[in-house]
Amino acid sequence: MTKKRGIDLLRDRKHSKSTAFTKEERRKLGIQGLLPYAVSTQDLQMKRILANMERKQNNVEKHIFLSALEDRNERVFYRLLIEHIETLLPIVYTPTVGQVCKEFSAIFRKEKGFFISPDDKGDIQNMFSCWPEEDIRVIVVTDGERILGLGDLGANGMGIPIGKLALYVAGAGIHPEQCLPVMLDVGTNNKDLLEDDIYVGYPHPRIAGDEYLELVDEFIQAVQVKYPRALIQFEDFLTPNAYKILHKYKDKVLCFNDDIQGTAAVALAGIYSSARITGRDLKDSRIMFLGAGAAATGIADLLLTALMKEGLTSDKAHDLISFVDIDGLLVEGRRNLMSHNIHYARQGKEMDFIEAIKTIKPHIIIGASGAKGTFTKEVIELMSELNERPVMFALSNPTSKSECTAEEAYTFSDGKVIFASGSPFDPVEYKGKTFVTGQSNNAYIFPGIGLAATICGAKRIEDEFFLIAAKVLSEQVKEEDIKQGKLYPSLNELRNISIEIAMAIIVKAMELDIAREYVPKELREYIEEYMFDPVY
Repeated sequence: MTKKRGIDLLRDRKHSKSTAFTKEERRKLGIQGLLPYAVSTQDLQMKRILANMERKQNNVEKHIFLSALEDRNERVFYRLLIEHIETLLPIVYTPTVGQVCKEFSAIFRKEKGFFISPDDKGDIQNMFSCWPEEDIRVIVVTDGERILGLGDLGANGMGIPIGKLALYVAGAGIHPEQCLPVMLDVGTNNKDLLEDDIYVGYPHPRIAGDEYLELVDEFIQAVQVKYPRALIQFEDFLTPNAYKILHKYKDKVLCFNDDIQGTAAVALAGIYSSARITGRDLKDSRIMFLGAGAAATGIADLLLTALMKEGLTSDKAHDLISFVDIDGLLVEGRRNLMSHNIHYARQGKEMDFIEAIKTIKPHIIIGASGAKGTFTKEVIELMSELNERPVMFALSNPTSKSECTAEEAYTFSDGKVIFASGSPFDPVEYKGKTFVTGQSNNAYIFPGIGLAATICGAKRIEDEFFLIAAKVLSEQVKEEDIKQGKLYPSLNELRNISIEIAMAIIVKAMELDIAREYVPKELREYIEEYMFDPVY
């Protein structure tokens, strides 16, 4: 409901229906003569929008077009995204959002989100009063230092929180006005941005050390005061900072890191699904990671938990997991090991990727390297020699950073590989068979986590929630998907998947006595009643 009338109503993105206002509504609301004669249905508006979008020459232009639509008519935008999620997700989020972030300053059109710089130190809590909404439930925040596989994009990284929150709304029904994208604009060490006169961010080198951590802490404490029920999702922080911030706050405030924990859950779900093809239990699988950053070690940490729940000791679980980075196999005694991956260092000599595969003979390889083409023909053929059905995940995104393409994976393995990717790939025809690549997309996980936290008023996000989410997601994969080698369900089922994940997590939160809100027994109906419905 709104008291706005006339042109103010038509310019209100929450309440405008544009040409869908009826003749009677136009008379009552003072908008006669401000719209063309014809009254459109929302269905007709969507048809017109899709046709106009197809006229755009590339996906960045389509992204800009959809962003402008959201600014004009929020409900049409979200209905379009919900009903065409498989088509539009690659435009609204990965892989297109990577290029959008690179061009963010150049294509900046309209204010979106909340920007905090070092100049704001000491005033962040007061600044939040400038934000027009009071009941914030989900915040996605980045400092722009490690945007996807693209590196330091500074304030241009704001495209990530904006895109993620669009998926919270479309994928889990979180209300748009309850979402807040935040950029901790602490500077950039990207020389090109610092020399770019149209760069919209804080034009100084990044602050670091105590100065950086104090600003992060002030932001988090201000959220606790202003938006005490808000879930904070950390996104695209550099690995050392990502772990430092997560470990400091995860038991104190309602928060999680999607790159570490969300990526882990969706990858583990894919591994669970792959077992339906290979017939090999998780506890019998050797898993090798290419890349040793936040995403890879986050997956490994959740794998350890899953393996130990299947009865393995910590030592035996560690024996099944190995890491290779740019310098080769992580082994004890290497000088450049980081605190988050030092406990995965193996005994033995140093060796390169190929030698490590030959020596360890992994059943599963997970690429989170951010390095294009590192799953070479030799790597894929070697994995196919060692395994009847090798499992290979090329998780780096955007597409330009993928360890290999779907076509390369299926061709070089002679159709044997069980493949998933972080970016979308078209189906591959090989020797008369169609292979459909499942996208290991965090959108399967984080909306359900946020929905659960919002519904039950969770005090914190437990590590176990991500194990639960992985199991629930894998259970949504249908037999016909498995027959095509697809390890994830259709994105068209995203809202239902989010409900299933939310229900399971809410039950666990209540068991752990960390749910602050009363939740009735008719849980599904209660959740569905809350969820944002964009239809008018």
